[in-house]
Amino acid sequence: MSRDERRGPTDHALGMDRPITRRDFVQGVAAGSAAALGAALWPAGAPAEVPAAAQDAPGYYPPRLTGLRGSHPGSFEAAHAFRDGAPVPAVQALEEDYDVVVVGAGLSGLSAAQFYLERVPAARVLLLDNHDDFGGHAKRNEFDLGGRLGLLNGGTLLIDSPRPYSAVPDRLLRTLGIDVDALAKATQHPEFYEGLGLKTGLFFDRDTFGADHLAAGYRDRPWGEFLAGAPLSDAAKRDVERLETGGADYWPGESSSDKKRRLMKMSYRDYLRDVVRVDPAVLALYQSRTQGEWGVGIDAVSALDCWGFDLPGFKGLNLAPGSIPGMGFTPAGYADTGGSTRLHFPDGNATIARALVRRLIPAAVPGTTIEDLVTARVDSARLDRARQPVRLRLSSTVVGVHHDGTPAGAERVTVTYLRDGRAFTVRARHCVLACYNMMIPYMVPELPAAQREALHALVKTPLVYTNVAVRNWRPWATLGVRQIYAPGCYHTSAQLNYTVDIGAYASPRSPDQPTLIRMTRTPCKPGLPEHEQNKAGRAELLATPFEVFEREIRAQLGRMLGPGGFDPAADITAITVNRWPHGYAPENNSLFDPDVPEFERAHVRGRARFGRIAIANSDSGGGAYTDVAIEQAHRAVTELLSA
Repeated sequence: MSRDERRGPTDHALGMDRPITRRDFVQGVAAGSAAALGAALWPAGAPAEVPAAAQDAPGYYPPRLTGLRGSHPGSFEAAHAFRDGAPVPAVQALEEDYDVVVVGAGLSGLSAAQFYLERVPAARVLLLDNHDDFGGHAKRNEFDLGGRLGLLNGGTLLIDSPRPYSAVPDRLLRTLGIDVDALAKATQHPEFYEGLGLKTGLFFDRDTFGADHLAAGYRDRPWGEFLAGAPLSDAAKRDVERLETGGADYWPGESSSDKKRRLMKMSYRDYLRDVVRVDPAVLALYQSRTQGEWGVGIDAVSALDCWGFDLPGFKGLNLAPGSIPGMGFTPAGYADTGGSTRLHFPDGNATIARALVRRLIPAAVPGTTIEDLVTARVDSARLDRARQPVRLRLSSTVVGVHHDGTPAGAERVTVTYLRDGRAFTVRARHCVLACYNMMIPYMVPELPAAQREALHALVKTPLVYTNVAVRNWRPWATLGVRQIYAPGCYHTSAQLNYTVDIGAYASPRSPDQPTLIRMTRTPCKPGLPEHEQNKAGRAELLATPFEVFEREIRAQLGRMLGPGGFDPAADITAITVNRWPHGYAPENNSLFDPDVPEFERAHVRGRARFGRIAIANSDSGGGAYTDVAIEQAHRAVTELLSA
């Protein structure tokens, strides 16, 4: 949705002048050359001593920050400058020698540290992360909701995978005290909003469909009743009902396998347009349905993958259950097994990251149980102390990992990182790179050319998780909705925060209480190949200031919820935009990726051990899930210690 200035409300009416946190920050490097940017980031003549660390300052606590988070200002500029050729400043060699340095303190990096210590209990471990907080994508956002703690995920949403958790991640969770099945039964209350009569809503926006209209009760009411006031033609309404409720066998006489192979090589958009033959307005209605899962619309996802994800239009084909070779990682898993148990902590999988840190550095995280962990406050000053066996150093961007000799014969690696405009080195027996894989060729230039090429081929999916604090959720109750799909809007979905109670944390039960709204945006450019859409979306995110996000958020919520009494100027109390230009790990896409065996795929070729350097992270597993990140951490550590 592009805001229509002529018809839209003024900035004052939207509340753009209200006193909430704002960061008008544009990440563009066109203002100067890489060398000039490097000079600004790394000033000449910087003193040689290690500067005082921000994470050691009293009151340092990133989860409370609002504005632009995720890949926040200050977390990536040094890496981009280094990538673009900016020189590294004079390096200070620290008197620090470790058994392993882990690059990246996300779930894969933290798991790698844990697995290493299980094998080498007396090991000295250093984790380095470019962000101002640990967790990688598994970050948490905290809000003060009228004196009550409000939590939402800033990245990874929940424990959920296309297949049941395998032995390694399942054992790790149990080691951390996380019994997924028991916690899911005890803490989750998905029936709460349903008990109030709140349904899924579908918002037709005027820029796409000609008029603003919110319909409540998607798939819960007769289609004629649900679509009665929708700005669609009668023909389009009939096509929606036909698509959702039935459908013919469009290829009679063909086997289920043959039909699946057909579907695997056509997009869902092409299937709806050319096979089901729906009205063009129906294509617009479903265009964004796949964005939340894949980051691109139905033009860039195969029809077979959409069948595996239970999208409508396939009933008449009578397809046999189960996947076939070539399906994407996510839909194939769901088609085969139905997926894992689902569990959402109030802060998403940030709870897993915090549980790992508490096990690695007990003094930094108070408490002993998962229940008390949710409301515990991390003491960041205890993360990086000299005499403890595990140290976690934030705001530290690694730009070089080199063997001290040949990869086959070296006994040590040297790791170079940038912090506060200065460069430092540490040494270690081993290094696990649990960072974004596309940065590794720049960090380890001695890698074989074929491996560098494979790592460069991994293009991550950009996405935005926006969390909005509001004074109450009475408008949602008035309109009878708990979540809204908005296919033509800036954010394609919005929903009330999950109802979860755990330990001292309790979700609001009255519509008159403050709460949080979760919104998602996946910038893409329909019509391009998937990875070209990813690149275009990433560029857009990095060039979008917080002011634009805020205006779009306020305008969209006002249009959707205004008929229920929502006032964007008065009702919004805080906004956190979790911007992830490098979001989901890439998965196989049968429309664009070569049809090759698993061992020939880029993520497998790219993760090969290189001397004393191993590569982890979900990028290396070809699936954007927490269990994949944990499995890859285990593989990387096993490779190093078995070599």
